[in-house]
Amino acid sequence: MAKSKKEDPRAMEGFEESLTKTEQFLENNWKTITYGLAVIAVIVAAVWLYNKRLDNKTEEALSQMYVAENYFAEDSLQLALYGDGNYLGFIDIADEYSATKPGNLAYYYAGVCLLRAGEFEDAIVYLNKYKKKDKSISPVAIGCIGDAYVELGNTEIGIEYYLKAADYSENKFYNPLYLMKAAQIYEMEGSYDKALELYEEIKEKYPESSEGRNIDKYIARAKIRK
Repeated sequence: MAKSKKEDPRAMEGFEESLTKTEQFLENNWKTITYGLAVIAVIVAAVWLYNKRLDNKTEEALSQMYVAENYFAEDSLQLALYGDGNYLGFIDIADEYSATKPGNLAYYYAGVCLLRAGEFEDAIVYLNKYKKKDKSISPVAIGCIGDAYVELGNTEIGIEYYLKAADYSENKFYNPLYLMKAAQIYEMEGSYDKALELYEEIKEKYPESSEGRNIDKYIARAKIRK
């Protein structure tokens, strides 16, 4: 017949002592613990409210953007930028809804509109405010900054932005476009070696692009001028 196991008195004493210490800790620190839990609850509630408010702001921004984008498509730059009295333009959308994705995109649109309107310095400001995360739009935003600097006569910085735009992502449309822009400015300024290097890069990497299909004549011209 199996013997029944007797409980170890020392183990029971240790358990009771541990329980007493826990109870004592809770009793001595209940205010701190309660305060800490309250703080956590407040933080969780604040995050939830912020996200909820952000969702609402995003919906508001989208409704405003729809009208501004229509004006942009119609090339009505002033209405796209400043609104029509009923709906906001890109500048106000960007300022009021900057924390949302549509608000961030409004910085890009505002920059492009200002560039087209010949307000190059302001265009640079807004294009720099645009958070460049989108791989399809960001190279254009960077390239537009280059355009603005070139229009202002600062071709050196303009070329830097063209090369940055070309290097931003593996895009077979934008990469040769901005390499070509940089190369043509180099050639105009007499830097034929640098121009030739970029022309040959287009020929090697992007032969099927519109720039690549006509690149041989630019290479030949740069070699002759060199």
